[in-house]
Amino acid sequence: MRIFTLPMHTHKYSSNVYLILGDWNKLEDQNTLIDAGVDDFIINHIEQLPTGVGKKKVSQVIITHEHFDHFAGLKFLKPKYKPIVYGNTKNDLVDVQVTDGMKVVVGDREAILYFTPGHSHDSISVYIPSEGVIFTGDLPLSLGGKGDTFTLTYLNTLRKLSQLDIRDIYPGHGKPIFGNGLEVIKRTLNLVEGAKIIE
Repeated sequence: MRIFTLPMHTHKYSSNVYLILGDWNKLEDQNTLIDAGVDDFIINHIEQLPTGVGKKKVSQVIITHEHFDHFAGLKFLKPKYKPIVYGNTKNDLVDVQVTDGMKVVVGDREAILYFTPGHSHDSISVYIPSEGVIFTGDLPLSLGGKGDTFTLTYLNTLRKLSQLDIRDIYPGHGKPIFGNGLEVIKRTLNLVEGAKIIE
């Protein structure tokens, strides 16, 4: 499995967009985008990558949530590549409604799609067990002090993720966290458990 972090937009607010390819660009690999950015900016960069001969450059897109900086680029990507779009939101551009624990192939690895509300009600994360990799969208993992207030939904999301074997975290904004992903999640969980929790 290879993960490409596509270049960020130069003058518009946008999310990170990741392209996952198989190791050898086999025909059966599922070239997968995690999120779509805000417009058509990433298309030129996708076109320049070696995504395999005789197959779609993008065969599927997984949307972590429907906020515009992650979702708006779909209206450009969908007519260009005709991918299958997975999301936890009812939108005409989404082809497959994600269920918690759904398994899909990304690149040449099996991934599990988990509901991980906390940033938004429709947030999902993409976990690849064989690699210890998770794409978390905008799930908050760098927090303030214990005087803050958090929702029970967010607390339960952190508890769920703390049970996984996570090494690397690819967030929706900012740089990836390599090697100590589970430590970061458990540290965040500890802080939230010591804070005020609301329904």
